[in-house]
Amino acid sequence: MPKLLLAGTFHPDINILLNDRADVEVVILVEPTEQELIDAIPGFDGLVLRTTQFGAEACAKADKLKIISRHGVGYDNVDVKAATANGLPLAVVGEANSNAVCEHAFMLMLATMKDALPLDNAVRKQDYARRNAMTSGEVADKTILIVGFGRIGTRMARRCAAFDMKVIVADPYVPRRVVQGHGYEYVEDFRDALDRADIVTLHMPGSHDGSAVLAGQEFSRMRKGAVLINTARGSLLDEDALYQALTNGPLAAAGLDVTRDEPPASDLALLSLDNVLLSPHIAGVTREAFRAMGMQAVQNCLDAFDGKLDDYYVINPEAMQSGNG
Repeated sequence: MPKLLLAGTFHPDINILLNDRADVEVVILVEPTEQELIDAIPGFDGLVLRTTQFGAEACAKADKLKIISRHGVGYDNVDVKAATANGLPLAVVGEANSNAVCEHAFMLMLATMKDALPLDNAVRKQDYARRNAMTSGEVADKTILIVGFGRIGTRMARRCAAFDMKVIVADPYVPRRVVQGHGYEYVEDFRDALDRADIVTLHMPGSHDGSAVLAGQEFSRMRKGAVLINTARGSLLDEDALYQALTNGPLAAAGLDVTRDEPPASDLALLSLDNVLLSPHIAGVTREAFRAMGMQAVQNCLDAFDGKLDDYYVINPEAMQSGNG
């Protein structure tokens, strides 16, 4: 009988899948520490993983594991190299939370352009004179640079076009003809369009070494009054340089769902700015997406047990050729 370990807290509807599988033994560890997961993993055939780190030591201890299934599309908490070396396929949930992240990015864009947070604070302080400051803007006819044209970036582009925005797409891994076929402008390197973008939104993975993709040089090339949205990875930004760009440079505002350290340190300079709108890395965790991610993450494990795991969801398909059997 296959043994499935659920490491974290999941939507209760995953039981719809599990109740039909009397042939699978299920064990739950609610938000285990890394060491608790290392100690528990021997003997399990499948793992559904939320936020706990799963590194080289855990991979080495996973003597029967056939699959690691991430409850999400990111996998920063998994040592992919070690997993592959140990024949452990790593699966993600595909498009389960793509709409959620896209909508959150769109919300941050509208909220920063409309000056939503400062205006809310003004009303609460009965400062109706704020309405004469004319700080609220419109997105119609603005140019947005979408960096990354994957599951989320493509959705963001469609929504922006529907709001009468000019869309520029930067993604070196997507052919120019694909982007242009959708009616958008294409640039291979996002830096080449920074000076033309009123809004820049990031939908790309972090760099392998954790280095920033936008730092002082990039911020200096941005248009005066531009807005930056990041719902991807906090490591993409040099936060000190971002602070300078928001206080002494061209940026008018930023909407950030992610920071380099999470939660951020209380003395992070960005937290002191009223032209920064923050959320706690929650873009992909709506009620609907939380359910969809749980269902897909569990289904990936069940499919692996049944020998029919769809490699569409697998990050390291080469591990499927040499996995634990």
